[in-house]
Amino acid sequence: MMNMEMVIQFAKEGIYTVLLVSGPLLILALAIGLLVSIFQATTQIQEQTLAFIPKIVAVLIGMIIFGPWMLTSMVEFTANIFENLNVLVG
Repeated sequence: MMNMEMVIQFAKEGIYTVLLVSGPLLILALAIGLLVSIFQATTQIQEQTLAFIPKIVAVLIGMIIFGPWMLTSMVEFTANIFENLNVLVG
């Protein structure tokens, strides 16, 4: 039977997995955005669309690099959910 502790544990694992999987790409996009902003401030170029292309390229490269690890993390979490499905359903 499912109790409140199990629900909290699954929710905690889900949030942790989401943060763990999305974190590297978000940090990468933030770093590239900061570098582009510094470049724009130093060169007085105030084109707002300039930041998007480097961010998109960086996130795509990040997905290529971190993709297998991200997929493994998500598959492990999903397998854990499916293994405990009989407990979750009732």
